[in-house]
Amino acid sequence: MFAMDPVHLPLLFPPPLMERLRRTADIDPGLVVRDFADPAGAAALASAEVLITGWGCPRLDAEVLTAAPELGAVLHAAGSVRSLVGEALWERGIKVSSAVTGNAVPVAEYTLAMILLLGKDAFDHRERFRRNHAYPGPAETAATGNLGRRVGVIGASRVGRRLLELLRPFDLTVLLHDPYVSPAEAAALGAEPLSLEDLLRHSDIVSLHAPDIPATHHMLDRDRLALVRDGGVLINTARGALVDHEALTDELVSGRLNAVLDVTDPEPLPAGSPLYHLPNVFLTPHIAGSLGNELERLGRIVVEDLERLAAGVPPLHEVRHADLARVA
Repeated sequence: MFAMDPVHLPLLFPPPLMERLRRTADIDPGLVVRDFADPAGAAALASAEVLITGWGCPRLDAEVLTAAPELGAVLHAAGSVRSLVGEALWERGIKVSSAVTGNAVPVAEYTLAMILLLGKDAFDHRERFRRNHAYPGPAETAATGNLGRRVGVIGASRVGRRLLELLRPFDLTVLLHDPYVSPAEAAALGAEPLSLEDLLRHSDIVSLHAPDIPATHHMLDRDRLALVRDGGVLINTARGALVDHEALTDELVSGRLNAVLDVTDPEPLPAGSPLYHLPNVFLTPHIAGSLGNELERLGRIVVEDLERLAAGVPPLHEVRHADLARVA
């Protein structure tokens, strides 16, 4: 059965993909549950062997699981399952998979686009061109360009690794901080491993791709933000809580740093936040992840994992309880 906000269903599973899904599973596309207490949802839950979940699905707590005695797998057509599943699910031995790998693709693409545009100083040139209608002179473009620009990637997560792959064709110097990645693995990923502090000191552009876990809360605090060189850029497409936003706001209001922020803390920012209006801030409403036709990629992952389960093979994108301590 489907458990999510029904608005997402047609984009996750367009007709050819839905037909492929229905060849594998006995599932009703007309029943998309947002409340397991609803009579129709409760009746379906009682016999459901697989839940296909997505954004808007209620948390699968002990009460829900008690009402789902046949449940053997949860296939999440979105990213993190952290807020969806609890200890009761793992204790039951229910298999969990997530389409987080598919969701990493557009986030990495968005980040790559921003890195290349930032290297060309595209946002500042656009603002100056709008004001003075004049082409820039050599003095205004002396520091422009992507050749050798130093990009610091924090976190070799799925998004981080995809970004590292996308950065390979470009003449950039790529730095990486991830405490779980060895120097040899970093080299294989095309990056130079550094401590967090050294990465911040030596990067022109810093891109965040770490998970939101207690160990990373405000990992970029006031002291660490101060290490970024004057004129440096912070890109955050991960989670706002990784950054001390009061400290970041001070740096941005002063004009010392620049930022591309697709996520913030809180989200959205209060209406009075200066970040909405600062020329050195490119602020977007959490659009880097899968939107529109990109959702079909997530649906394909779910269908593939369901087909594997039906064939008696573990899902390719399985989430394990032990991994939750260090992943999103």
